[in-house]
Amino acid sequence: MEVGDAPLLGPKLVRETTEKVNIIRERIKTAQSRQKSYADRKRKGVALNVRDFVFLKVSPMKGIMQFRKKEKLAPRFVGPYEITERICNVAYKLALPPALAMIHNLFHVSLLRKCVQDPSQVVSPEVLENSDDLTYAVRPVTILDWDVKQLRRKEVNLVKVQWSEDENNITWELEEKVRRMHPELFV
Repeated sequence: MEVGDAPLLGPKLVRETTEKVNIIRERIKTAQSRQKSYADRKRKGVALNVRDFVFLKVSPMKGIMQFRKKEKLAPRFVGPYEITERICNVAYKLALPPALAMIHNLFHVSLLRKCVQDPSQVVSPEVLENSDDLTYAVRPVTILDWDVKQLRRKEVNLVKVQWSEDENNITWELEEKVRRMHPELFV
């Protein structure tokens, strides 16, 4: 304020504040409308019907432990499973096999992906061999090769292991770790 200016008084201050709040609200509405139009372009309605087949996202099976690291190209969906009932617009009941009986059969639409009947996309859950607590262990089948890796100050013994889930799944592991977890391979 300059010297001699009168300070803003009650009604004038309230009116100016109200006008600024209205301007802010209009700008927020404009920004929301713009963002909604961007989102609506990418949004597609999911139309699933009873007796359609869908893939189930693997994420509901959290807590799955395994001996080796998960590969980044591992399947993210299993199935296909048939929709037996539509509960509401976003919830569907699936016909799950007995191997997945411990999982509740009601799923949100975000966990489902419509199946185009293509046999090459089918991933069976029997590969997982789930136990009661939804964990599974990948077991080594055989040791294919041995190697010694020379580090700066020590040598590390490595073994090439073929795993039970797939004959193409072969990894190099530390010998100590494999010997400790699976001593039957070294007999």
